[in-house]
Amino acid sequence: MTPSTLKKTVLLLGTAFAAASVHASGYHFGTQSVNAQSTANAAAAEAADASTIFYNPAGLTKLDSSQISVNANIVLPSIRYEADSAQYYQGGDVSGSKSGKITKTTVAPHLYGAYKVNDDVTLGLGVYVPFGSATEYEKDSVLRHNINKLSLTSIDIEPVVAWKANENHAFGAGLIAQYSKAELRKYSDWDASGAISQLASGLASRTAGRPVSVSAQGKSDGHAEVKGHDWGFGYQLAWMWDINDRARVGVNYRSKVTHTLKGSAEWEADGAYARRAWDLGALAARGYVPNEKASVKIVTPESLSVHGMYKVSDKANLFGDVTWTRHSRFNKAELVFENTKKIVNGQSDRTTITPNWRNTYKVGFGGSYQISEPLQLRAGIAFDKSPVKNADYRMNSLPDGNRIWFSAGMKYNIGKNHVVDAAYTHIHINDTSYRTAKASGSDVDSKGASSARFKNHADIIGLQYTYKFK
Repeated sequence: MTPSTLKKTVLLLGTAFAAASVHASGYHFGTQSVNAQSTANAAAAEAADASTIFYNPAGLTKLDSSQISVNANIVLPSIRYEADSAQYYQGGDVSGSKSGKITKTTVAPHLYGAYKVNDDVTLGLGVYVPFGSATEYEKDSVLRHNINKLSLTSIDIEPVVAWKANENHAFGAGLIAQYSKAELRKYSDWDASGAISQLASGLASRTAGRPVSVSAQGKSDGHAEVKGHDWGFGYQLAWMWDINDRARVGVNYRSKVTHTLKGSAEWEADGAYARRAWDLGALAARGYVPNEKASVKIVTPESLSVHGMYKVSDKANLFGDVTWTRHSRFNKAELVFENTKKIVNGQSDRTTITPNWRNTYKVGFGGSYQISEPLQLRAGIAFDKSPVKNADYRMNSLPDGNRIWFSAGMKYNIGKNHVVDAAYTHIHINDTSYRTAKASGSDVDSKGASSARFKNHADIIGLQYTYKFK
């Protein structure tokens, strides 16, 4: 029901945080380095600065000095929806807003540091945001019985070590400690089983002294605010091979991360009949209390990236990257509540969702050209496949679709110690649709059938400063 679907989505997002691969399909934030963003994240083999910790930590051995790199990404998403239909569980159209914008601007900082122990060993530390997003519908949206609000943030802390085996081969490894937090809001139709209408009819009949039939539909909404957080742990392994003076390839693997997101679900009555039933204790008797515990387990997907770099000339470089992510790990999730609830068909303490995601890939190409001694121009393009199979599996809080990245940027060296990167990315996202049947009545979910259409795109602005200790 309300918190169930909501909370699961949250955990899913938290879980995807750990995967944090270099693409933005699913729940990924999309970019953790402005230098990489300027090539549509195709330049993992370049190892240009300390942010290589995220993309390929073996690249730390390619740095010419110890350094600190500070990044900031401003994400300007645009997702507009138009609901085609939305019904109550027992039928009848849900009243409320049928269109609007559901996204907010997100700012994500990333910090990386590299320390060269000697010519062969480099240590690093990365603190970055693999996911950060906010989606919120109007409170009176006709889709409110689905997910009405979702905000998610994760922060990874990753110490790494890189070792130069010889002039051609380098290896890197990192330990990922990931903190994720989420907040959700979802509305429930507490009259899905007819219980509120039955209660209202009984009260009206006693007052009138005769049988009176009352329909509480449309006036029995309640909602839950769900908050949760969790620490999860994973690892990263990388290899980089300088084939010759011009060509380099690399491989990077990020492990799965298991999350158990624990928190609380706070319930509140909204509709007139729901508030009356709440005051009478009827909803508490059905398992809906002001505050209860809730939890859900999800495993984040692992990812594997293969990337390359070719020096066309002293001034020009070409980059390429292919990343595979095992999103199919998110095929089912269960939110478990502290209290068992009376539902349409019996009792249940959980809600189950089956997004049935598929594995995905991202393919990116980019390049750089040194205009002058301090100035380098960069650009890239990437295709990013969505894990959502079709409209029947799409969640209204994530109307994700296949996307194409168009990126451009620059790098400017200020003396020997200071480097500034700037980038702009436009992400074309396919227009998508959403379609869901009414809840089964066998778990804590009360939504009716609904459908909607979405028009999506996003823009990312990035700024990065790197200080080299020379």
